[in-house]
Amino acid sequence: MTVRDELWNVAVDQYGYATTADAKRLGINRVELAKLAARGGLVNVSHGVYRFSQWPTSANDHLMEAVLWTRDTTAVLSHDTALNVLDLCDINPTRLHVNVSRRYPIRRIDTPHNMVVHYDRLDDAQRGWWEQIPTVTPTTAIEQGVRTAVRPDLLRQAIDTALKRAMIDTATADRLARELNEAHR
Repeated sequence: MTVRDELWNVAVDQYGYATTADAKRLGINRVELAKLAARGGLVNVSHGVYRFSQWPTSANDHLMEAVLWTRDTTAVLSHDTALNVLDLCDINPTRLHVNVSRRYPIRRIDTPHNMVVHYDRLDDAQRGWWEQIPTVTPTTAIEQGVRTAVRPDLLRQAIDTALKRAMIDTATADRLARELNEAHR
């Protein structure tokens, strides 16, 4: 199997993206990524993130790129972005919110202007998937919204929507509503 084929197999699950970390995990020297890029097979879209030029584009590409840009294998879409992509409420964030573990510090100067990096400690039960992109669970997105002062009407809508769609149970909805009310007294 060629280097391109090995990277392609990874990119299939990542919207056509492959990272230097993926290459390292596969035992591929990062120089090979540069060679593929020089031949036009890959496009270097950001530091350590490459995209296969033949891969069709989609409306969600930038979300996968944001998660991969962090270089943290535990990174997820979070906060306002998670509320939006999970379609829990009518929020319209102007910046992408990603959550990384504390062991992967990101220099603020390196952070793209359209991104907010959060350092919440998340366990596996707080992580999920949306359209093959790592994303916090609905419960976690709402909890994050309460902590970061998202408008209460949007969070009430998110709780109602998640309950109606069976994304949370009644006990969780009641707990989230209490937390929201306590935060906005």
